[in-house]
Amino acid sequence: MPAEKLHLWINGRRVQAQSGRTADVYNPATGEVTRQVPLASKADVDAAVAAAKAAYPAWRDTTPLRRARILTRFRELMEAHRQELARLASEEHGKTLADATGSVQRGIEVIEFACGVPHLLKGEHAEDVGRGVDCHSLLQPVGVCAGITPFNFPVMVPLWMFPVAIACGNTFVLKPSEKVPSCSLRMAELFKEAGLPDGVLNVVPGDKEAVDTLLHHPDVGAISFVGSTPVAKYVYETGARNGKRVQALGGAKNHAVVMPDADMEFAADALVGAAYGSAGERCMAISTVVAVGEAGDALLPLLKARAEKIKVGRGDADGIEMGPVISAAHRDRIVSLIDSGVAQGAELALDGRGLQAAGNENGFFVGPTLFDRVKPEMDIYREEIFGPVLIVLRVESYEAAVELINANPYGNGTAIFTSSGHWARCFENEIEVGMVGINVPIPVPMAFFSFGGWKASLFGDLHMHGMEGVYFYTRTKVVTSRWPALAERTGNTLAMPTLG
Repeated sequence: MPAEKLHLWINGRRVQAQSGRTADVYNPATGEVTRQVPLASKADVDAAVAAAKAAYPAWRDTTPLRRARILTRFRELMEAHRQELARLASEEHGKTLADATGSVQRGIEVIEFACGVPHLLKGEHAEDVGRGVDCHSLLQPVGVCAGITPFNFPVMVPLWMFPVAIACGNTFVLKPSEKVPSCSLRMAELFKEAGLPDGVLNVVPGDKEAVDTLLHHPDVGAISFVGSTPVAKYVYETGARNGKRVQALGGAKNHAVVMPDADMEFAADALVGAAYGSAGERCMAISTVVAVGEAGDALLPLLKARAEKIKVGRGDADGIEMGPVISAAHRDRIVSLIDSGVAQGAELALDGRGLQAAGNENGFFVGPTLFDRVKPEMDIYREEIFGPVLIVLRVESYEAAVELINANPYGNGTAIFTSSGHWARCFENEIEVGMVGINVPIPVPMAFFSFGGWKASLFGDLHMHGMEGVYFYTRTKVVTSRWPALAERTGNTLAMPTLG
């Protein structure tokens, strides 16, 4: 069967790319090319930005209440098409249908948050800041905004961005990963069906040419990005140098501390799910266990026993718990890091190399892999593997665990497993990480809180969704007003005005 030909979405309709360049879209479980996606050129991105710029004045002047009504209809359509979107995500990414469905739901929750935009944009008011003088603030849209999203969450991560931006009165150009373009294109169609005016949301799958065009485009006011740390740093520096507001979320090396007093059975179940779900291709995956004291000897056999039972195969098959990784190149990178862990002296407790799924021998599979007694200088600790590899480091004390995590260049997510309120409270205050779980292995906040890390996991000042997302996609304007009676008017003064 020939591969399906995809398109761009500009000004409310499907359009062909001007570039003539395309990329293959694979089903990672079979290794087959299922679609071909056009790679947007500079001219294509320019057309998308022009459409967004033309649509901006009318959308900005649409009342927040009317915007919220369109978002509410979009949310209803997303609910109705949830399984369709989950199937697309599973087919192009490889994750299981259950995992894909859950990620679609988490994205829908951001739309639900954005539906409250009439309340979120209220601003502040202070009466009588001086005699007869009032002061109030306005939250106004930035203009044309852009989002650059990764392959691992084809629905959820774009939904962290464009519903909040559009709710705030901006227009949007989305550059999804060329590896998983179909969900973003389908969501644009659903948003139009919900009543979104043409040009408010545009989708331009592409590669570095499309990214660089957005970063340098004079009509783009804000850029949101999720991806690896080197690219996040590049996006932040390039966008900021071109006068744009930028939030760029980078990589992660998420640690889970397991204290000796933890419920080991509970911790093992939670950690296996957090490490191997979505084949470890989550920026919030727990990839590193820090076992304190005697916890290591108790925990490791439980982790191994659970990991050995994980059913690996095609994500849309019944009973499958873990699918493939995104590409052959990524599989080979993961395998090379496992090789380095063995060569550098880590204890390989479970080896996922060479796994083949029955009936899908050409798929991009790596089985669950577990290392024990890893040292901080090893590559498998220093690198973000982004695959189904869980490593265990052993330390003697809680203090040593915190020191290890705080010394790591990443600060995205972390967790502690303990039955002690004392250690939990110390941990949440002392750890230098943006998102913290207490007996919760993947502490992804709900949509009404913000998502984002610290250190090399975030470039920029504001996190995504929640009120920080609203503040990112708006500019604050402060108005000071006086309405003096004619008899109260005074002559000019050159002194600094005071209002007290």
